[in-house]
Amino acid sequence: MTDENRGGRLRQFQDRLAERLQKADVHPQAARLGLQIGETRLLVSLAQAGQILPVPRMITPVPLALDWLLGLVNLNGKLFAVSDLQRFLGGPGSRLTKESRLLAFGPALELDAALLVTRMLGLHETSAWVVSEQGAVDAEGFIGRTLVDPDGTTWQELDLAALAGDEKFLAAAR
Repeated sequence: MTDENRGGRLRQFQDRLAERLQKADVHPQAARLGLQIGETRLLVSLAQAGQILPVPRMITPVPLALDWLLGLVNLNGKLFAVSDLQRFLGGPGSRLTKESRLLAFGPALELDAALLVTRMLGLHETSAWVVSEQGAVDAEGFIGRTLVDPDGTTWQELDLAALAGDEKFLAAAR
Protein backbone atom coordinates (compact mmCIF):
# COMPACT_ATOMS: atom_id res chain seq x y z
CA MET A 1 0.00 0.00 0.00
CA THR A 2 1.41 3.37 -0.94
CA ASP A 3 1.77 6.26 1.48
CA GLU A 4 -0.80 8.17 -0.60
CA ASN A 5 -3.37 5.36 -0.17
CA ARG A 6 -2.65 5.20 3.57
CA GLY A 7 -3.04 8.96 3.85
CA GLY A 8 -6.37 8.82 2.02
CA ARG A 9 -7.71 6.06 4.25
CA LEU A 10 -6.51 7.89 7.33
CA ARG A 11 -8.25 11.09 6.21
CA GLN A 12 -11.44 9.10 5.65
CA PHE A 13 -11.20 7.60 9.15
CA GLN A 14 -10.58 11.01 10.71
CA ASP A 15 -13.46 12.54 8.73
CA ARG A 16 -15.82 9.76 9.86
CA LEU A 17 -14.68 10.22 13.47
CA ALA A 18 -15.23 13.99 13.29
CA GLU A 19 -18.67 13.43 11.77
CA ARG A 20 -19.61 10.97 14.54
CA LEU A 21 -18.46 13.45 17.16
CA GLN A 22 -20.63 16.18 15.67
CA LYS A 23 -23.67 13.91 15.47
CA ALA A 24 -23.16 12.35 18.87
CA ASP A 25 -25.50 13.64 21.53
CA VAL A 26 -23.09 13.04 24.37
CA HIS A 27 -21.50 15.10 27.07
CA PRO A 28 -17.96 15.94 25.87
CA GLN A 29 -16.43 14.46 29.04
CA ALA A 30 -18.13 11.11 28.38
CA ALA A 31 -16.84 10.62 24.81
CA ARG A 32 -13.53 8.76 24.82
CA LEU A 33 -11.25 7.34 22.20
CA GLY A 34 -10.81 3.60 22.65
CA LEU A 35 -7.52 1.92 21.88
CA GLN A 36 -5.71 -1.27 22.64
CA ILE A 37 -2.09 -1.57 23.74
CA GLY A 38 -1.12 -5.21 24.00
CA GLU A 39 -4.17 -6.88 25.54
CA THR A 40 -5.19 -3.81 27.56
CA ARG A 41 -8.12 -1.69 26.43
CA LEU A 42 -7.64 1.98 27.19
CA LEU A 43 -9.78 5.11 26.99
CA VAL A 44 -8.26 8.50 26.19
CA SER A 45 -9.92 11.88 26.51
CA LEU A 46 -10.51 13.43 23.11
CA ALA A 47 -9.08 16.71 24.45
CA GLN A 48 -5.74 14.98 25.07
CA ALA A 49 -5.56 12.90 21.89
CA GLY A 50 -3.84 14.16 18.79
CA GLN A 51 -3.64 12.65 15.35
CA ILE A 52 -3.96 8.95 14.67
CA LEU A 53 -1.44 7.90 12.08
CA PRO A 54 -0.22 4.73 10.43
CA VAL A 55 3.12 3.52 11.72
CA PRO A 56 5.78 4.76 9.30
CA ARG A 57 8.08 2.22 7.66
CA MET A 58 11.05 3.77 9.39
CA ILE A 59 11.35 4.70 13.04
CA THR A 60 14.82 6.14 13.56
CA PRO A 61 16.39 4.67 16.71
CA VAL A 62 17.81 7.02 19.33
CA PRO A 63 21.24 5.96 20.62
CA LEU A 64 21.50 5.36 24.38
CA ALA A 65 17.73 5.54 24.88
CA LEU A 66 15.80 3.13 27.07
CA ASP A 67 14.21 0.22 25.19
CA TRP A 68 10.66 1.59 25.44
CA LEU A 69 11.60 4.67 23.39
CA LEU A 70 11.33 3.20 19.91
CA GLY A 71 12.79 6.23 18.16
CA LEU A 72 11.85 9.31 16.17
CA VAL A 73 9.47 9.73 13.26
CA ASN A 74 8.61 12.64 11.03
CA LEU A 75 4.89 13.36 11.31
CA ASN A 76 3.77 16.16 9.05
CA GLY A 77 7.18 17.83 9.09
CA LYS A 78 7.76 17.57 12.86
CA LEU A 79 9.85 15.06 14.78
CA PHE A 80 7.93 12.98 17.30
CA ALA A 81 9.35 10.57 19.87
CA VAL A 82 7.57 7.21 19.62
CA SER A 83 7.14 5.20 22.82
CA ASP A 84 5.98 1.68 23.49
CA LEU A 85 3.74 2.20 26.54
CA GLN A 86 3.42 -1.53 27.12
CA ARG A 87 7.20 -1.84 27.48
CA PHE A 88 7.38 1.40 29.52
CA LEU A 89 4.98 -0.19 32.02
CA GLY A 90 7.25 -3.23 32.35
CA GLY A 91 5.54 -5.57 29.90
CA PRO A 92 6.81 -7.15 26.72
CA GLY A 93 7.38 -5.00 23.67
CA SER A 94 4.40 -4.37 21.42
CA ARG A 95 4.24 -6.20 18.10
CA LEU A 96 3.72 -4.25 14.91
CA THR A 97 0.75 -5.44 12.84
CA LYS A 98 -1.39 -4.05 10.03
CA GLU A 99 -3.70 -2.60 12.69
CA SER A 100 -0.91 -0.82 14.62
CA ARG A 101 -1.14 2.96 14.74
CA LEU A 102 0.55 5.92 16.34
CA LEU A 103 -1.48 8.12 18.64
CA ALA A 104 0.12 11.54 18.91
CA PHE A 105 -0.29 13.54 22.07
CA GLY A 106 -2.71 16.44 21.55
CA PRO A 107 -1.27 19.90 20.81
CA ALA A 108 -2.46 21.26 24.17
CA LEU A 109 -0.05 18.88 25.95
CA GLU A 110 2.92 20.54 24.24
CA LEU A 111 4.85 17.29 23.86
CA ASP A 112 5.92 16.04 20.45
CA ALA A 113 5.38 12.40 21.29
CA ALA A 114 3.30 9.48 20.10
CA LEU A 115 2.39 6.09 21.52
CA LEU A 116 2.50 2.85 19.59
CA VAL A 117 -1.05 1.48 19.64
CA THR A 118 -1.85 -2.16 18.88
CA ARG A 119 -5.17 -1.12 17.35
CA MET A 120 -7.75 1.64 17.51
CA LEU A 121 -11.13 0.71 18.99
CA GLY A 122 -13.17 3.75 18.00
CA LEU A 123 -15.17 6.35 19.83
CA HIS A 124 -17.07 5.36 22.98
CA GLU A 125 -19.69 7.22 24.99
CA THR A 126 -18.91 6.17 28.55
CA SER A 127 -21.40 8.04 30.73
CA ALA A 128 -23.41 4.86 31.45
CA TRP A 129 -20.38 2.64 32.07
CA VAL A 130 -19.74 1.26 35.55
CA VAL A 131 -16.64 2.13 37.57
CA SER A 132 -15.00 -1.08 38.79
CA GLU A 133 -13.37 -1.32 42.19
CA GLN A 134 -11.10 -4.15 41.00
CA GLY A 135 -8.86 -2.11 38.71
CA ALA A 136 -5.74 -0.63 40.20
CA VAL A 137 -4.77 2.98 39.64
CA ASP A 138 -1.03 3.22 39.04
CA ALA A 139 1.18 5.13 41.45
CA GLU A 140 2.27 7.60 38.76
CA GLY A 141 -1.32 8.59 38.10
CA PHE A 142 -1.55 8.19 34.33
CA ILE A 143 -3.52 4.94 34.44
CA GLY A 144 -6.79 5.85 36.07
CA ARG A 145 -10.07 4.22 36.89
CA THR A 146 -11.25 0.92 35.50
CA LEU A 147 -14.56 1.10 33.66
CA VAL A 148 -16.79 -1.74 32.53
CA ASP A 149 -18.89 -1.28 29.38
CA PRO A 150 -22.42 -2.73 28.96
CA ASP A 151 -20.93 -5.88 27.34
CA GLY A 152 -18.80 -6.54 30.45
CA THR A 153 -15.51 -5.51 28.79
CA THR A 154 -12.98 -3.87 31.09
CA TRP A 155 -11.27 -0.61 30.09
CA GLN A 156 -8.64 1.54 31.84
CA GLU A 157 -8.52 5.32 31.62
CA LEU A 158 -5.22 6.66 30.25
CA ASP A 159 -4.38 10.24 31.20
CA LEU A 160 -2.01 11.50 28.49
CA ALA A 161 -1.50 14.81 30.33
CA ALA A 162 -0.23 12.95 33.41
CA LEU A 163 1.97 10.75 31.22
CA ALA A 164 3.36 13.85 29.47
CA GLY A 165 4.37 15.22 32.86
CA ASP A 166 5.81 11.98 34.24
CA GLU A 167 9.52 12.38 35.01
CA LYS A 168 10.35 8.76 34.09
CA PHE A 169 8.52 9.09 30.77
CA LEU A 170 10.36 12.31 29.95
CA ALA A 171 13.76 10.87 30.86
CA ALA A 172 14.32 8.19 28.23
CA ALA A 173 18.12 8.22 28.35
CA ARG A 174 20.02 5.25 29.77
